[in-house]
Amino acid sequence: MKKIQWRKWNRLIHRDLGYLCAGLTVVYAVSGLAVNHVRDWNPNYKTTESSFNVGPVTAEDPRSADTVEEILRAGGLGSTYRDTFRRDENTLDIFLDEGRVTVDLPSGEASVEFIQDRRVLQEMNQLHLNQPRGLWTYMADLYAVALLLLAITGLFVIKGKKGITGRGAWLTTVGVLIPLIFLWVYR
Repeated sequence: MKKIQWRKWNRLIHRDLGYLCAGLTVVYAVSGLAVNHVRDWNPNYKTTESSFNVGPVTAEDPRSADTVEEILRAGGLGSTYRDTFRRDENTLDIFLDEGRVTVDLPSGEASVEFIQDRRVLQEMNQLHLNQPRGLWTYMADLYAVALLLLAITGLFVIKGKKGITGRGAWLTTVGVLIPLIFLWVYR
């Protein structure tokens, strides 16, 4: 009976799983970096701002179609809009397809905010956060299991003083301690 060469199988599993997981790892890593810094920037949308002045808006009903279209034309924004909202007696919001115009009615100062999707990165974030649900949930679960297997098989790829019985043991211990220390510090 032939002896099972578990180290050979361990290396094969580790190598092939690594290749299978490479693309997903890039998606999760890029998205992870993006969503980790959500307080610094919006990883899903790019916002651009500008301003213009239309002069004091004295119309009796600043939400009327004529007044709103006049404001938009003054800002070079065409005349189409989705809706308006009067936040208070001095402020009018005009909602566009891809943004918003906020007008200070007494002064006529208008600020424009356009929002654009960050293509590719937005889709990566949706996958990372499991927004598609359904079949993607099972794919993400398989990926998590594959990462677990990669971690376990990776422990046994190298033997000797550089492997899990030597330096590898210390590095593995540090890898386990890092999240535990952060959990302890933040609690």
